[in-house]
Parts: sequence; C-alpha cells; structure tokens
Amino acid sequence: MTNNIVWHSYPVNQQLRAEQKSQRPLVIWFTGLSASGKSTIAGALEQILTKQGYHTYLLDGDNVRHGLCGDLGFSNDDRKENIRRVGEVAKILSDSGLIVLAAFISPFRADRKIVREIVPEGQFVEVFVNAPLSVCRQRDPKGLYAKADKGEIKQFTGIDSPYEAPLNSEVTLEAGDLSITESVNNLLAYLYSINTLHSGYKPVECDSRNMDDVLA
Repeated sequence: MTNNIVWHSYPVNQQLRAEQKSQRPLVIWFTGLSASGKSTIAGALEQILTKQGYHTYLLDGDNVRHGLCGDLGFSNDDRKENIRRVGEVAKILSDSGLIVLAAFISPFRADRKIVREIVPEGQFVEVFVNAPLSVCRQRDPKGLYAKADKGEIKQFTGIDSPYEAPLNSEVTLEAGDLSITESVNNLLAYLYSINTLHSGYKPVECDSRNMDDVLA
C-alpha cells in the first residue's frame, strides 16, 4: 500500500521549530493504572511548564476516545491501535517543536516500545505513575472499578485485563505516597537533568495534595 508513497521533506524541520520556541522537543509518556494519577499529574505539570514559558500539548486517554479513537473498543487489538494512533500524533506534535505530555494507561510494554521507537532517539520519556491497585480502587473517581467488579465493564485493566508495568522507565513516581506537588517537582528535576528545562526553572513551592493549591 505504501510502495508508491514517498516521504516529502521540507526546509522547515523540527530543529527550526524548536529553535523558534527556544526549547527541546520531548514526548513525556505517563503510564499506569486507571486512577493512579496520570492525568492529574500530567495536567499539573503542563500548567507549570506553561507558566514558565514552555510550549506544550497534553494528550489525554479519555479525550482522544471522543474523536481520534472514537471508533475503537477495549479489546487488546483496539488498545494496540489506540496507542499506535496516539504515538503518531505525539510524534507529529513533537516534530512541531512542542513538549508533548501523553497520559494513557497503555497497559502493554510492546505498545509503549513502539511509541518510543517512532519518536526520535532521546526524545521519549516514560513516566510510570505507580499506585497500588488498592489505592486506585479507593480513589476510583469515575466509579469504574466498582462497575468492573459488578461485571458492568469488561476487559478492565487491573481487573480482568493485565497491566504490564515498565521495567526500565526513565521516571517512576510512587503515586500512592507522593503528593501532586512532589510528583511534579520530581518530574521538573528530571527534565532539568536532561537539559529540557532552562537553567532558571522553578520548583513548585507547595506541599498540598490539592491541585488547585499546586497551581495557585
């Protein structure tokens, strides 16, 4: 199907777009169980980065299933295709020079590996938001675990569908123990260590677990 399709290169490339924004493009991929805190931490990090002058875009697992992946279910094949599509979008956004944050359960290592491989080398950071299943069940903000326990949701990750935890993620956040502030500061420190952030980056100065306080 692709035999007669040739990649067309243009004078304006990722390097020029990144230089225009004075930043290093990156895909920050948040993975973990439902209710582990992926979207909350990613959203808090994005707002902090935006306040500090960085250009970002956040891809959220639920949001893309309202449009881009609205035709997909939750079979293993559909989950794989969901992550493949999101990976391609993340690549395009990072090619535009953005810092891309992607918050997806993405339960299978092979699928996350595929995304890592399609993004330019050195521009993919896997963040394992590690919260015990018991903690996720207790939080359950959408009531999904309760529905899964009643059999109302099939193939729910962590219940009747497996989650393959990362073996060598760049960052692991023990989200059952850390506050949002601590998680964001750990990520900011890591991004600074790999030269994604400018030397004048500022850690979040707040100890609250409430995101509104973190972003005040």
